[in-house]
Amino acid sequence: MSEIQIYHNPRCSKSRQTLALLNEQGIEPEVIEYLKETPSAAELKAVLKKLGIPARELLRTKEAEYKEAGLDNPQLSEEQIIAAMLQYPKLIERPIVINGNQARIGRPPEQVLEIL
Repeated sequence: MSEIQIYHNPRCSKSRQTLALLNEQGIEPEVIEYLKETPSAAELKAVLKKLGIPARELLRTKEAEYKEAGLDNPQLSEEQIIAAMLQYPKLIERPIVINGNQARIGRPPEQVLEIL
C-alpha cells in the first residue's frame, strides 16, 4: 500500500489532473474512489484533522444536495455536517491527497506538491 492516498473522483477534471501530477512525480498513490467506497465518520474526521479545516470547508456548496439537505444552515454542528457528507459523498470536496499526517485539497492540483 502506498503511503500517499488520493480521494479521487475519475469524473472530475481537477481530480484527474491531480492524479496525473502525482504520477509525473513518480508517485503511485493509493486511489480511493470515495463515491464508491464512502469513508467512515472516523476516517473523515481524520482527514479533516490532517487538512486542518472544519467540516464545513470541505463541503461542495454548489451541489443540489447541499441545498436539499439544508447544509447552508450555519447552526449545524461538525457531526451533522459529517453525517451529511457520509449520506451524500458527492458533497465532499475533491481531490484530497494525504501523505502521512498531512493532507491538501488539489484545487489547484499543484497545491498537493506542498506535502510530497
